Amino acid sequence: MNETVLDVKGLSCPLPVLRANRALRGLAPGERLRVLATDRAAVADFQSFCRETGHALLAFSEEAGTFSFLIRRREEQAGAG
Repeated sequence: MNETVLDVKGLSCPLPVLRANRALRGLAPGERLRVLATDRAAVADFQSFCRETGHALLAFSEEAGTFSFLIRRREEQAGAG
């Protein structure tokens, strides 16, 4: 499955989450976004962001000071009609 990569290395809280939120809005439901960040606060920020918005935090890793978050855009709510 394809994924979009968002590089927010060097940006501080809350910018990584805000940029990710904007990027997710441009994706179709179920598509994946990989966010690369260097701000340690991003770990807790993305966990909270996904819990509150319904997006799925599929994976998280850290290598050489760069954090990688794989997020799946939530499915849209079924509408009446």
